[in-house]
Amino acid sequence: MSFLTVGTVAFDAIETPFDKVDKIIGGSATYITLAASYFYPKQQIVSVVGEDFPADMISKFKSKGIDVEGLQIKKGEKSFFWSGKYHNDMNSRDTLVTDLNVLADFDPIIPEAYKNAEYLMLGNIDPSLQNKVLDQMNQKPKLVMLDTMNFWMDIAMDNLKSVISRIDVLTINDAEARQLTGEYSLVRAARKIAEMGVKYLIIKKGEHGALLFNNENQVFFCPALPLEEVFDPTGAGDTFAGGLMGYLASTDDISFGNMKRGIIYGSAMASFCVQKFGPNRLLDLSQDEINSRIQTFINLVQVDITLS
Repeated sequence: MSFLTVGTVAFDAIETPFDKVDKIIGGSATYITLAASYFYPKQQIVSVVGEDFPADMISKFKSKGIDVEGLQIKKGEKSFFWSGKYHNDMNSRDTLVTDLNVLADFDPIIPEAYKNAEYLMLGNIDPSLQNKVLDQMNQKPKLVMLDTMNFWMDIAMDNLKSVISRIDVLTINDAEARQLTGEYSLVRAARKIAEMGVKYLIIKKGEHGALLFNNENQVFFCPALPLEEVFDPTGAGDTFAGGLMGYLASTDDISFGNMKRGIIYGSAMASFCVQKFGPNRLLDLSQDEINSRIQTFINLVQVDITLS
């Protein structure tokens, strides 16, 4: 069994009310694979970087059990670069710079050894590329999760709906769910998205947690962990997805009950991510830290009630 992630590996420059960094490793595939590595260390990654990408970071991917055969390195070119500044509430941000560089003509070529992956995570990239990835698989994976954003809804809605019809799990935020469906009620929005063919919908609500819907009208809510300090929310959603998918791949169980457990694991990993800039916190976690954080989440959502 294998777990494949297709997404971005990049550089970020980030400014928050607490501090700023001028250049740090980022990208959706970076956060996803690092988070997932704590639960399922046999992973594959498809992405593209420039010659400027540090070799030691590629070595760190390998040390986490991440196969980098599908990581294209373009000689003489620069890696994707994004710069952003967060507002005081840490929920909104302004994009300052977006340099596509190698991402401008990214062609996600799936190595032959990856084409039978049973778990596939499609990070937030052009939906036409997400479709192209699915076209290259030898058969439909057991579970396909897709992340997207309002930008693609603005400029590529038809392509986005096309790829959504081919996946199992969609992760978006509440504003994106409303934009995708035209429904303000998230319950109605979830019903419309299920009609597009999606089995599970995860609506990310940042500091307010996440909602899980399935196509049988079952709902689960997981709160976010109340933290004293949030240094950098960048990559939290991707880290959440990586923790969730890593847990699901490790258990090989995609039932609604296990998806609920996966949401807890993903939320726990995201709570680590925001405590340092970039993916730094995800590089040195211990199993004891992860277990303790997951227990904290269990305590948040567990309650004993006796009905008379």
